[in-house]
Amino acid sequence: MMKTYVSLVMLFIFSISLKAQDKKIESKVDSVLNMMTLDEKIGQLNQYTGDRDATGPITNNPDKLKDIRDGKLGSMLNVRGAKETRAVQEIAMQSRMKIPLIFGLDVIHGYRVTFPIPLAEAASWDLSAIENAARVAARETAASGVHWTFAPMVDIARDPRWGRVMEGAGEDAYLGSKIAFARVKGFQGKGLGSLDAVMACAKHFAAYGAAIAGRDYNAVDISEHTLWETYLPPFKAAVDAGAATFMNSFNTLNGIPATASSYLQRDILKGLWKYPGFVVSDWGSIGEMVDHGFAENKIKAAEMAIKAGSDMDMESRSYLPNLARLVKEKKVPVTLIDDAVRRILRKKFELGLFDDPYRFSNVTRQDKELNAAGNRQAALSMAEKSIVLLKNEGKLLPLSRELKKIAVIGPLAKSEKDMQGFWSISWENDQLISLYQGMKNKLGDKTELLYARGCDISDTSRNDFAQAVAVARQADVIVMAVGETLDMSGEAKSKAHIRIPGIQEALVEAIQATGKPVVVLVMAGRPLIFNWTADHVPAILYTWWLGSEAGNAMANVLFGDYNPGGKLPMTFPRDEGQIPIYYNYLSTGRPAKNDQDTRYRSAYLDMPNSPKFAFGHGLSYTTFEYSGLIFDKTELRRDEKMEVSFTLKNTGNFAGEEVVQLYLQDKFASVVRPVKELKDFKKIMLKPGETKTVSFIIDQEKLSFYNQKLQWAAEPGGFKLMIGTASNNIRLQKDFLLKD
Repeated sequence: MMKTYVSLVMLFIFSISLKAQDKKIESKVDSVLNMMTLDEKIGQLNQYTGDRDATGPITNNPDKLKDIRDGKLGSMLNVRGAKETRAVQEIAMQSRMKIPLIFGLDVIHGYRVTFPIPLAEAASWDLSAIENAARVAARETAASGVHWTFAPMVDIARDPRWGRVMEGAGEDAYLGSKIAFARVKGFQGKGLGSLDAVMACAKHFAAYGAAIAGRDYNAVDISEHTLWETYLPPFKAAVDAGAATFMNSFNTLNGIPATASSYLQRDILKGLWKYPGFVVSDWGSIGEMVDHGFAENKIKAAEMAIKAGSDMDMESRSYLPNLARLVKEKKVPVTLIDDAVRRILRKKFELGLFDDPYRFSNVTRQDKELNAAGNRQAALSMAEKSIVLLKNEGKLLPLSRELKKIAVIGPLAKSEKDMQGFWSISWENDQLISLYQGMKNKLGDKTELLYARGCDISDTSRNDFAQAVAVARQADVIVMAVGETLDMSGEAKSKAHIRIPGIQEALVEAIQATGKPVVVLVMAGRPLIFNWTADHVPAILYTWWLGSEAGNAMANVLFGDYNPGGKLPMTFPRDEGQIPIYYNYLSTGRPAKNDQDTRYRSAYLDMPNSPKFAFGHGLSYTTFEYSGLIFDKTELRRDEKMEVSFTLKNTGNFAGEEVVQLYLQDKFASVVRPVKELKDFKKIMLKPGETKTVSFIIDQEKLSFYNQKLQWAAEPGGFKLMIGTASNNIRLQKDFLLKD
């Protein structure tokens, strides 16, 4: 009781302290704002890029440094390093108001040490590891003078043709929301102002992942229900986690560019959700409203964007030349300018930049933090957790270290750079570990590693197949590395065809024909189609792009030092014709009962409805038994909770982690519901033979959805609860009732 009392007192004192701090900052913001001219205010809404790491089309600006000195800039992106940021900040300190700049950078999956791409991290289903990956990235970033990362991307993506799926958490709103929350917490740490924290930026607001035909920068056409149920929840999770900033998206929604959407930015974000941070446009998106045919020129684009709630103009050069004129012509109220400036100044005070503009630009701290051993160890652990074992016939994996000769074959076998993946930061003398090098590190001289490239990524010629086959025949086991290069998935990397490029699958077929045991590692930034490999090769690991420690992580999994436990965060289609394909589709009036049930059913004549690999799929070197499902009640009222438990047992010979997935189906509702929805999950580690009771709590929140009036509510009626190892591999299920 005494401990509880003390905790409550401390919490109350902390709350009072925070409120006092907030009032103090607000007073300072008002003081600065009152001293600013209109031009200086508009300058705070302007962001330019530096000259390296450009992430969009650069507009030549010979007066960039003069604009900084004249107070016409609030932020810069793509300026990094303690020396560089300090030098630019010194120029800003020559302005009349001496308002410091915020430096931003796309730190998507690591800064100096590269972590797995975000989609790969999502495959770990390990929220603490994902948060820690963002934490390490934040420490390295902040130590280099950068205050702000344009991450996390929290767009839900159901179409793997869209290249930016690699940047998000996959297709599911529940999993995506949990990961969004974890990443924001990781980036921002104990709070803004800490020297190891950076401002997070939830992007792209909103529904960018629903781009028609999976084509980047394309329009979006979805229902309000789909918007609220699927695409908005991860953004709300980011708000709840305290994300400092939001970025709007390139796409249109309801025919309106998101940059000019008052519905998204003012009604939902700043209104309903009471968001206190600021919104930055995506690169040039304000000016691009002219190309949309929505604004006749940049003057009109600036007017619409500021009215809609876009606070900062990233690189479109629309606000700086036009907002003062719009205010003087009374087309834009100065109160809107003041609100945007206030939001930006508030973050600068929270970061402590007014007290010391150079506090993050410390060379000593930078040299100590970058590439530290602990950071690389975290990257290795995250990479191991991100690998998904798709197939393991005959228990070919893990491989024995007693093998005399192993052939390592494929265009990515010795690749280092591609292991970084898209949206990574380039460094001289980078320390990237290829698959071949990782295996060499693991085996030393005990096992002879043979090597053949076989073909290049996009080759059409089979001239090198014979050499690869000859090498394969000398080996006891063949390990193959196929997939995409890092420039094949990412922004502006949409594809109509998502099969393994070139003749790589033909190479796999030629090597498989030798009769030797074959393990294939697929390295990519998105779900790929590789049907022949999936059907004929006994062992397949999906390794994505795993970052700096990729090769070491892959070797650890290949030889059993780490038992893979990853699960797919996106559905893998059999063919592009199935796209978009996702597990939580709506019930139809004529559902197909199975893949053969096609007559007057919602089905294809030439292909099964089912995916090649389902959402949540992922094997282990061990096996798990689910049994003894128990409900503490089978009927519950709105204000009640229900506990569900079962026994999980490791029935194999390896210690391993199982991601237990809980799905629900609302059997009859006022709006047609999905066939199943992920509503909870737990990652459980068990030793061989060990059992554990796993429990979940079912409450009204888990049973709620957006009804016909877009109200979040649970409706009385029957539900089906399903627990399993994947969305298509349900081990336990039972019905229950929600009573009014």
